[in-house]
Amino acid sequence: MEHYQLFIDGAWCDGADGQVMTSENPATGEGWATFACAAPSDVERAVSAARRVLGDPAWRDMTQTQRGKLLYRLAELIEEHAKTIGEVETKDSGKLLAETAAQSAYVGDYYRYYAGLADKIEGAVLPIDKPDMHVFTRREPIGVVAAIVPWNAQMFLTATKLGPALAAGCPVVLKASEMAPAPMLEFAKLIEMAGFPAGVVSVITGNAENCAIPLTRHKDVDRIAFTGGPDTARHVVRNSAENFAVTTLELGGKSPILVFEDANLEGATNGLIAGNFGASGQSCVAGTRAFVHRSIIDDLAARIEQKMKGVTVGDPLDARTHIGPLCTKAQIATIEKTLAAAQASGAKIRFGGAPLDCPGNYMAPTLVECPDTVSETLHTEMFGPVMSLVPFDTEEEAIAMANDTPFGLGSGVFTESLSRAHRVSARLKAGICWVNTYRAVSPIAPFGGYDQSGYGREAGIEAVLDYTRTKTTWINTSDAPMANPFVIR
Repeated sequence: MEHYQLFIDGAWCDGADGQVMTSENPATGEGWATFACAAPSDVERAVSAARRVLGDPAWRDMTQTQRGKLLYRLAELIEEHAKTIGEVETKDSGKLLAETAAQSAYVGDYYRYYAGLADKIEGAVLPIDKPDMHVFTRREPIGVVAAIVPWNAQMFLTATKLGPALAAGCPVVLKASEMAPAPMLEFAKLIEMAGFPAGVVSVITGNAENCAIPLTRHKDVDRIAFTGGPDTARHVVRNSAENFAVTTLELGGKSPILVFEDANLEGATNGLIAGNFGASGQSCVAGTRAFVHRSIIDDLAARIEQKMKGVTVGDPLDARTHIGPLCTKAQIATIEKTLAAAQASGAKIRFGGAPLDCPGNYMAPTLVECPDTVSETLHTEMFGPVMSLVPFDTEEEAIAMANDTPFGLGSGVFTESLSRAHRVSARLKAGICWVNTYRAVSPIAPFGGYDQSGYGREAGIEAVLDYTRTKTTWINTSDAPMANPFVIR
């Protein structure tokens, strides 16, 4: 089997304690690769290397334009190797090759975007109220960054952290999920090829005790960028109390999609399918709570069912496949338990509802019709291909049901009314709102949530500034000595 090592301080190595884990191909249930797991001493080496390069002239004195050129080179390499990385990610996580390869290629634009911003990070001269003072600000790298990404959408979620961090001049220790880390270790090869100085980026993986906890509480980590679940995020926040690291959290969600009576039903049908069955439902912005006007809900459900009859569930490496396996068996167990609870509360399964009888972690795409918002499928993040439909009668009722959740990441609105689109999108409690579309991303558009979906934003111009600190410099332009030292100026 393929064996992946850790990438620390510009060198490939096994973990200090020799621990190795096997990664299973979710499509077959068979092991296909092994990977080294980091020990606490490996974390220490990675963070120490990052701290060292902050003061190393090879990185410290590199101009912002030169940093941008390295990011441009990385973007080119990602595009050249997108298919290879996509194939590895598909074997490791079960996601469709059509999506992993395309997503890998597209994230090149994220690095290119931040390459362009690298030499646009500016300070300012302040119009200070003291005529004998020249005062200006400059933005400096915030320091060592710990970037933690989950197994789903790895290349995308890494780009939204690594791109702005490197543009700002921050070295990064990237912690890949131990569930399916192979694509991140393949990506580390491109970091090396791009010519970044040793220690600027290290890529490690391993369990919480030996890897994630020592990393997030390390005294030399200044910034934590985390994507994952709320439970793990609480541990990250507690760990950050040890180092006061600035932290951003991009967490899970139970995103609502509202379909009004005037919606284009073809577009709404496709939007609901994209939001629920795209990526096999393994998306933090999955629109798993679909609220549909009562006058059209039967028609919409029939359209969804008809389209799903033409959907192929199968080998994720096959270009004809629409839905592949789930990454872990635990996801299937969660879905089965949640569906049973939903049926007990009065929900009905219109189609699907069970795992497929074949090797691998396959779950049939499932549509649940819910009479109200009691159904357990409306409250549990299952991370699988399950859509719940709930009827509503008024706009106010739809908004209230959509906002009745502790999460607030994505949301969607389908309507032909421009005034309603503005009115409803403004009132939805979510960091992202798609109108008459769903699951669209761009390096230009900020990405993040409210409440238990986390805080902070990734992508967009603001993200690069979040990896800097502002320094204010005062210069006395007068030749006269300081006046009374006991009085503040």
